[in-house]
Amino acid sequence: MLHTRTNEDGRLSPPGSRRGLAEVFRHRYLLSLIVRKEVQIRYRGSVLGWLWSYVKPVVQFIVFYFAIGVLLGMNGRVEFFPIYLLAGITVVTFFNEAFSNGTRSLVDNAALIKKIYLPREMFPIASMLIAAVNTLPQILVVMVIALFFGWTPSALAVIAILLALVIVAVLASGLGLLFGSINVTFRDAQSFVEIILMIAVWASPVMYEWTAVANVVPEWMLTLYRLNPVTAAVELFHFGIWYPLGPTNATLAPDMWLYSGFALLISAVLLIIGQLVFRRLEGRFAQDL
Repeated sequence: MLHTRTNEDGRLSPPGSRRGLAEVFRHRYLLSLIVRKEVQIRYRGSVLGWLWSYVKPVVQFIVFYFAIGVLLGMNGRVEFFPIYLLAGITVVTFFNEAFSNGTRSLVDNAALIKKIYLPREMFPIASMLIAAVNTLPQILVVMVIALFFGWTPSALAVIAILLALVIVAVLASGLGLLFGSINVTFRDAQSFVEIILMIAVWASPVMYEWTAVANVVPEWMLTLYRLNPVTAAVELFHFGIWYPLGPTNATLAPDMWLYSGFALLISAVLLIIGQLVFRRLEGRFAQDL
């Protein structure tokens, strides 16, 4: 039996006839249920529960401070290096988790997709939101540590942090839709994504300053490097959290806000491409799953 839905104009239409991200947000309640369920599952059976989300970044900070900062001498080369490193890793962690889980989201929910109708885009978007929720404690820990070292947040710093998160959210959603839909038919996509994620932490100024790249590559290659949306997001996060600490040897990347605008535009284009590919391949999901 073919189940139908009622359009806003009162006419009946078959399920799935209206697709797109707009429909995901028309099902906000269902989206919130999926996010809440996945977040609760993550800490089910755990004694400390949500505290683990705060313990991990604190331990990371201590390890970075002694292992990389003291033993490898990075504390002397880059002032407040553990905060610099932890801020960058926070951005990359958000991107990696959202992108990776978004790629697997359709395959992981195959049973649900084959049984009932709901906007399939909901699963990659939910993966991004779940990653955002899981990243929030790490952001708070970075901010608290930065406050301890004298960080004074400004309106511009807050805007930079929020813009960085928006860029990563849009980028990860677009790539999650793109590779998630391809992964339904070609499971090699998941392995390809794992390679991208392995490279991501080194393809942005997380373990090093952007000047290290500028000193060894030609100008056109540096431009391509800075057009990477994750690079722009990391630079914004550093501007919002690390730079206000007043490192004397810090050099801000030129035209940071301009490249941030390009990053947001590129992320939006990838979101549109991801949606178009998703809609093109969606008809095969039930069959290939």
